[in-house]
Amino acid sequence: MKMKKPFVGISAFIIVLLTMPLGHAAMILMEKGLGLENVYFAAVLLGCIGTGLLLAGMSISRELPATLLGMFSALFVWAGWIEFAFSYYANRTGVQSLMENGEIVTKAEYLIMPSSLGFFAVVMLYYLFGVRTGCRFFLWLQRTLKIDRAFELARSSRNTAMVTFMEFILLLWAFYMVLLLAYDQNFAGDRHPLTYFIAFASALWSLILFAKLMKITRLAYAIRYAIPTVIIFWNFVEILGRWNVFTEIWIEPSNYLLEIVLMAVVLLALTLSVLFGEKTVPEAGQEQVVKE
Repeated sequence: MKMKKPFVGISAFIIVLLTMPLGHAAMILMEKGLGLENVYFAAVLLGCIGTGLLLAGMSISRELPATLLGMFSALFVWAGWIEFAFSYYANRTGVQSLMENGEIVTKAEYLIMPSSLGFFAVVMLYYLFGVRTGCRFFLWLQRTLKIDRAFELARSSRNTAMVTFMEFILLLWAFYMVLLLAYDQNFAGDRHPLTYFIAFASALWSLILFAKLMKITRLAYAIRYAIPTVIIFWNFVEILGRWNVFTEIWIEPSNYLLEIVLMAVVLLALTLSVLFGEKTVPEAGQEQVVKE
């Protein structure tokens, strides 16, 4: 039977939400299980697997599997080629983690990650001044600043897997920058009013997006819409964890293996159920297509 709203939005939200703690947990388990001498080789392989998933998704015409492959490929590439790359150079150059009261509050790789801010700005310049995408935020900016009239903007390709891949990567990157700069005592600090604003503004923003997500009836589009919804909500979760409001079990997965395994089982079961269920859903041309 075809899924109906709000179950489409709820399923999409849960699928994307579970990737966040499981991604963190997987990285930590790799570090502890393989050791520093082997984990970086595994990280390169992980990124290669992610690239393979992306290429597979780009060759698929069906929207839902292409969306899922794009999302999981982004998760693998981010962890394997980006986060572990920062970890490698932090260890190689002797960058020390930030400690408070004898505990690590910011790992070394995250202390050097804000150095990529300039590269992020360059990518944003391209999306703002060089191309017309399907992203509502950039379309709004381009209209508001009259960029679409001042420049001849190229139209980006609409390959579903690649769009999902870039959406996931850029949103993760953007909000890592936001949180890490907010935590930095040279700019604000984790108890600064700015950090409080980011936390509760993210909670409110994600709630608004979640309400809109509940109205979506196409599962593939719902998953793509759930990506910003979840990542913005995760700002709130990360800051609450920084304030020690709750225990982040994904940071110590070896102590909470049962919970981590249960989350992985739920993610796998839900992903497979929507994939197999999607076979009975009419093709996109038979229902109204929602503009992204």
